[in-house]
Amino acid sequence: MSDEKRPFLRIVRGAPDDVELAALTAVVTAAASAQPGEGAPRRRSNWADRGRLLRAPLRPGEGAWRASALPH
Repeated sequence: MSDEKRPFLRIVRGAPDDVELAALTAVVTAAASAQPGEGAPRRRSNWADRGRLLRAPLRPGEGAWRASALPH
């Protein structure tokens, strides 16, 4: 079968209505046209990571007061 006569999508189970089929076509087309790595989140440097500012959980016990002031 040539590529020109090949169906874009083929439903193998169920009977989607026109709205469901249009939504599926839109999602598949958008995913196929996306550039590689376009949707991947950019990695932040450790300097820009605001999660570093969050305090570690407190751990009660012997010497805990001393460890609370030390960086991890």
